[in-house]
Amino acid sequence: MENTTFALCPDAATNLLKQWPNYAPTPIRRVANSMGNTKLLIKDETNRMRQGSFKAVGGGYAVARLVMGRASKSKVMLSDLRENACDKTFICASAGNHGVSVAAGAQYLGASSRIHLSKRVPSEFITRLTRLGAKVIRSGETYEDSVSCAIEDAAQGNGIHLADGSWPGYTEPPRLVMEGYTIIAEEMRLDFEQCGDWPSHVFLQAGVGGLAGAITYMIRKNWAVQPHICVVEPDFAPCLHDSMKAGYLIDVQGPASNMGRLDCKTASLLAFEILSQKADAFVTVSDQQAQLAAKALAAQSVATTPSGAAGYAAFLQAKLDENSNALIIVTEGAIT
Repeated sequence: MENTTFALCPDAATNLLKQWPNYAPTPIRRVANSMGNTKLLIKDETNRMRQGSFKAVGGGYAVARLVMGRASKSKVMLSDLRENACDKTFICASAGNHGVSVAAGAQYLGASSRIHLSKRVPSEFITRLTRLGAKVIRSGETYEDSVSCAIEDAAQGNGIHLADGSWPGYTEPPRLVMEGYTIIAEEMRLDFEQCGDWPSHVFLQAGVGGLAGAITYMIRKNWAVQPHICVVEPDFAPCLHDSMKAGYLIDVQGPASNMGRLDCKTASLLAFEILSQKADAFVTVSDQQAQLAAKALAAQSVATTPSGAAGYAAFLQAKLDENSNALIIVTEGAIT
């Protein structure tokens, strides 16, 4: 496997994202739960930057950085990038939320976007994307099909390919997406430093693994208290789990999962490199467990999907003791 030693720079992400419209740290909710005296912390990404998911800080940031090119990463104003963005088109495949982030970033900077969605992606995302000025193309039956179509689209010279997954020979755009996600970990670190309420266990759901990889990278880099990190996937799409067992990246096969934004059969190379070294456990949850977890979160006034609730589903199965303090990230809002 290719060795792609790389770094993520949270200061660069913070500098740009704090200039973004509607940026504000998302809340951490301390809630009651059904696990005895175990504490539960919920990082609530359901209304991040009014886009409805954590991915708002990934694709848009990567758009801005790609427009910047090799310019200095410090003291850059977003407003200064528009002149260089107007002739650019950003292309990606998406299970929904990454495309929304890329489209929103392109629209804000005056660029164009073209988003490939498989037939499994809910039609609500077409509505969101078209409102952001994106051209939407239905491409294939699965997420992997749409990725192939986006690669071919960009290879024909139609624009800049901005995927959130990485593979040998293609790492920089997805590295930038992951760099954007680091601001989520930094928001949590600052909160925990202030209140002293550090988690003992962190449950991170993964599709291709970009969020799990970025958060794990930052936890190991600069959190004062080091938790047990558990990566959570659908049992129909255990690409990281099975790759860990194999010792190298492998594709997996399986039916479609109701965790649509996590239903990825191929993991990101960069995410796998981080998680294989720095995560403590890899588990899977069933569609039924994720659906029940979403319903349980709704009772806590956190409206989400099975994808957004996957970390909570794993927490419910973990049976932690009363001295534990668990952290989950609810990664997206409910989809109607």
